[in-house]
Amino acid sequence: MSAKTTPTEASVTEFLNKIPDLGRREDCLALARIMEEITGSKPQMWGPSIVGFGTYHYRYASGHEGDWPITGFSPRKQDLTIYVMMGFAKYDSLMKQLGKHRVGKSCLYIKRLSDIHQPTLKTLLKKSVKDLAAYTKAQKSRSLE
Repeated sequence: MSAKTTPTEASVTEFLNKIPDLGRREDCLALARIMEEITGSKPQMWGPSIVGFGTYHYRYASGHEGDWPITGFSPRKQDLTIYVMMGFAKYDSLMKQLGKHRVGKSCLYIKRLSDIHQPTLKTLLKKSVKDLAAYTKAQKSRSLE
C-alpha cells in the first residue's frame, strides 16, 4: 500500500477480463459484485493491479496522510488479496469461521473463493466497512477540536 497508489481511469472490466486463469477471473468478478453491493461504490482501478471500492482519507500521528479504498482486492499471482482496512483483531470469531486463508496487517489472502465461507466473508467486509466509517468519523471529530 504505497501512497503512490492512486485511482486511475483504467477499465476494471478490461483488467479483470485479462486474468488468464478462468477460476481466478470468475472469483474476482464475484468479489467485485460483493464489494460493490456492500460499499454502494463502483469499482475503480488503484494503480495497475488493485480494484478498489469507495475511498477514505487517513492521517497517521506521524503526519503522513493519503487516500485509500474502503475495501478492495488484487488478483496477485500467488493469492487473491482482499483488503480489510480495519485489520483482523476485532473479528477473531469471524476469522475462525472463514475457512482456508492467511492474513497480513490488513490483507486477507485466499487461493479461491470456494476455499472460504462466503457469507462469513460478506459479514467480515460489512463490519470492516462500517467500523472504518466510524473510525474516520471519529478522526474528523478529533481534528476539529
